[in-house]
Amino acid sequence: MAAAAATLSAPDAEKLSQLKSAVSGLGQISESEKNGFINLVSRYLSGEAQYVEWSKIQTPTDEIVVPYESLAPTPDPVTTKSLLDKLVVLKLNGGLGTTMGCTGPKSVIEVRDGLTFLDLIVIQIENLNTRYGSSVPLLLMNSFNTHDDTSKIVEKYANSNIEIHTFNQSQYPRLVVDDFTPLPCKGQTGKDGWYPPGHGDVFASLMNSGKLDALLSQGKEYVFVANSDNLGAIVDLKILNHLMTNKNEYCMEVTPKTLADVKGGTLISYEGKVQLLEIAQVPDEYVNEFKSIEKFKIFNTNNLWVNLKAIKRLVEAEALKMEIIPNPKEVDGIKVLQLETAAGAAIKFFDNAIGINVPRSRFLPVKATSDLLLVQSDLYTLEDGFVIRNKARTNPSNPSIELGPEFKKVGNFLSRFKSIPSIIELISLKVSGDVWFGAGITLKGKVTIAAKPGVKLDIPDGAVLENKEISGPEDL
Repeated sequence: MAAAAATLSAPDAEKLSQLKSAVSGLGQISESEKNGFINLVSRYLSGEAQYVEWSKIQTPTDEIVVPYESLAPTPDPVTTKSLLDKLVVLKLNGGLGTTMGCTGPKSVIEVRDGLTFLDLIVIQIENLNTRYGSSVPLLLMNSFNTHDDTSKIVEKYANSNIEIHTFNQSQYPRLVVDDFTPLPCKGQTGKDGWYPPGHGDVFASLMNSGKLDALLSQGKEYVFVANSDNLGAIVDLKILNHLMTNKNEYCMEVTPKTLADVKGGTLISYEGKVQLLEIAQVPDEYVNEFKSIEKFKIFNTNNLWVNLKAIKRLVEAEALKMEIIPNPKEVDGIKVLQLETAAGAAIKFFDNAIGINVPRSRFLPVKATSDLLLVQSDLYTLEDGFVIRNKARTNPSNPSIELGPEFKKVGNFLSRFKSIPSIIELISLKVSGDVWFGAGITLKGKVTIAAKPGVKLDIPDGAVLENKEISGPEDL
């Protein structure tokens, strides 16, 4: 990617210098956070152009994006234990459950059988440590939004056989667009004045928190980073073994795109390096080509494996200059800007970095109640904390599910289903309006249920709906 020289115009230099003095007076954040923020803003102002020369993009070879099937089998238990003793699992735990109508960290939403995302993560690592006699620790990267709640919640795992560490990602001030001042300087003293700058911040925060040096001193070598809401992101011994054997400093798990993933970032070969290409970096005239499944067949799952020594080297050298994602927001009628970065974009700075093209089962994110419907249904079972897809479903892709706004919040969603329907043979489900589901319902093929405005529509217990369009009781 062509990066413009980082020179600032006189007005921008003046802006930055005023911002620096304003930020220096913010007592709520550390010196390293102040420096990190000013560096980010300075890079943003210098307009490091992140455009791509389309003609230089190449499809990565199997050496760069390795097919999962080609990985060596899982090694023997003794070797496996020595691999696991060098591993740390880190879950990105900065998000709130607000979009799903929940208060507190998203990771404490109940996913299945009364267990939360965090419960499942802990059970998985407990089982791994018990089985191999290993000591894989769990790190949770919180944001200032989730820190206090998470610290209380992890106390319930005090008797588990895993060490759990929490640390906070950076806290940066939101920028007022009009005059380029930090929002907290405008009297916005609460949480609304601040933001966590995206998961690209994970590397600097590991270092600044002291966790990185502590892990290295314990002989840890790799960190497996994943979103806490991706139920498919479990420790994979074949991947770990491959990275250790081949000394890859960074690995991004990618998986084949479906029509639902057309906006996801993809891996490309560019000027001899592997790098992430996000939709925001694509020139307008090529966006449709970017979305096509033919040319760009894979997308980033955000399951990342990274060498800890390499993180230390690059953070110390201030070499991790990931593309900046400007995120405009409005707080109490004031237009503000959040500058963020993504962890996947760091791939181009690491030596011997690769992608691994993994099965879709390693990407099972729960972003909305429609995803919750999938994982709570008979399409999945729960074994040892792992959510496993039911073999009875022969179609490799999951049903597409669209639920109306009445189902958006978890509480409403749960109250509208007496029990979760059987969906093994479902292709698609669309629900809109005031619809209530009884117990023991089976949905097959393509089902659309659209209640008329102002009319409550009850689907009776035991109903079997196959390839149906329903708008009232007479269609049942």
